[in-house]
Amino acid sequence: MKAPALILASGSQSRAKLLQSAGLSFQVIPPGVDEDAVKDALWAEDASAVQCAEALAELKAVKVSQNHPAALVIGADQMLDCHGRWYDKPESLAAARDQLMGLAGKTHILPTVAVVALNGTRIWAHAATPRLTMRAFDEAFVTSYLERAGAAVLQSVGAYQLESFGAHLFQMVEGDFFTILGLPLLPLLAFLREHGIGLP
Repeated sequence: MKAPALILASGSQSRAKLLQSAGLSFQVIPPGVDEDAVKDALWAEDASAVQCAEALAELKAVKVSQNHPAALVIGADQMLDCHGRWYDKPESLAAARDQLMGLAGKTHILPTVAVVALNGTRIWAHAATPRLTMRAFDEAFVTSYLERAGAAVLQSVGAYQLESFGAHLFQMVEGDFFTILGLPLLPLLAFLREHGIGLP
């Protein structure tokens, strides 16, 4: 039996790169979801960061799946929660500087959820919550870091990229590396193998 088509309902370059590196063939279709509106609504309802990530991941997967019912559609989302404060991707390097100084010396969690939809319905989900502790660095260090890392940090919630210069930000990392990059890849690959996608 022919394996179903695979779609990534995300504009994230990091997630696409993870799937590409794992040898998967897939199409990218950004879902066009108003994430800020969803976050604002869930924040008002006292939802947790994990609940918010799951709601967004499911919304993305289901929305694209409704237009591509025969495909397996992956939706994913990641939140950053530091002592009850939610952080988003910074809109500028100045905002990235402020975020990093706010996270310095603290431990935060990175709730990350992947959802797979088929025929417009969620059929699988996996959530993980890595814990990351940043070093107690100063503004001079942040300036040096941002000069070297550049605008790439704007693609990362929390303004860091653990796979490159961002490793220098941390004192301790507890959790799966792929998940921290934006996708719980190993559980997802296990699920896809059950549907004939990927290496057997």
